[in-house]
Amino acid sequence: MREAWSAGWWSGARRVASPNCDPRPDGCVPWLVVVHAISLPPDCFGGPGVEQLFTNSLNPAEHPYYAEIAGLKVSAHFFIRRDGELVQFVSANERAWHAGASCWRGQERCNDFSIGIELEGCDTLAFEAVQYGKLAALVEALRARYPVREVVGHSDIAPGRKTDPGPCFDWASAGFPVPKA
Repeated sequence: MREAWSAGWWSGARRVASPNCDPRPDGCVPWLVVVHAISLPPDCFGGPGVEQLFTNSLNPAEHPYYAEIAGLKVSAHFFIRRDGELVQFVSANERAWHAGASCWRGQERCNDFSIGIELEGCDTLAFEAVQYGKLAALVEALRARYPVREVVGHSDIAPGRKTDPGPCFDWASAGFPVPKA
């Protein structure tokens, strides 16, 4: 069975709605995919931290790092876990809060025209083959539904401020060219 879209939600993902989103500006459609890496606590995988962060339910007493970030209001459209599980937090029709201060091809505020995909990972460990496969399938589905032209890393749209998806992200394994500004 082919996965389907409904109001920006992909049937191939487990849905966990985040309150950290808002409408895209009038006339803005997503044409850029931004790849991120995240792990909570840092360099730890498999726990509920990312979902808790994106749903504003992170307990600051659970880990010292959580106390530093508990007040953040952030989200991404999608999250790909190390085992390949795909979670969607925000409709692709809406603006997720993943890019922050950002610019690509002279256009600022990349959240307005991008879809954010978080991979469970960090700057120091390789990503899993199943994550690359899920990412490629998701981007293919996004391109079939939206006018996606480019795939870039968070570090490409926020150089000097962000490093993800990091040096261990293999653009060739993901099936995308290395971004060039």
